[in-house]
Amino acid sequence: MFTGASQFALVGVLGAGGGVLAAVLTALLLGARNSLYALSLRPYLRTPTAPSTWRILGQAQLTIDESTAMAIRYPEGSRQARHAFLATGLAIFVLWNIGTLIGALGAAALDDPRTLGLDAAVPAGFIALLWPRLRDRSLIALALVSAAVALALVPVLQPGLPVLSAALVAVVAERLIARRST
Repeated sequence: MFTGASQFALVGVLGAGGGVLAAVLTALLLGARNSLYALSLRPYLRTPTAPSTWRILGQAQLTIDESTAMAIRYPEGSRQARHAFLATGLAIFVLWNIGTLIGALGAAALDDPRTLGLDAAVPAGFIALLWPRLRDRSLIALALVSAAVALALVPVLQPGLPVLSAALVAVVAERLIARRST
């Protein structure tokens, strides 16, 4: 399965002593969200001719957070949306698998991933996905407030909860802004 979250979950469950079935089911559930991305991407990847089965299967394999984020940046059905989806999906597929191979072969040589700054890769990737969506000052302010909430809650909440709290702040604020503008 080509999704980082699923791979990390599988390794995390197995590393914590969980069983193979629990690890695989966890990875599959996390990967299932990509089917929702696929549904939302359909209008963006539309082509003048009916796509072949092979094309659909290939696009399904490339449907990940990053390729979705890049495609929806452009108008539905546009050439740019299809290009962004394919270029991002293919680049990440190739580089992710090369990185996984390097990690599998050389992980023992690295005592602590933080020495290379690898612990910053996921937050940096998230910011890169979010950045194109920040089109005006109110969205930038909302992102900064949400980030501040997450950072403030890190010392007092269990892992994962600060991010969920920040997401809740963003959703509530977006609803309030939308209600005010109507």
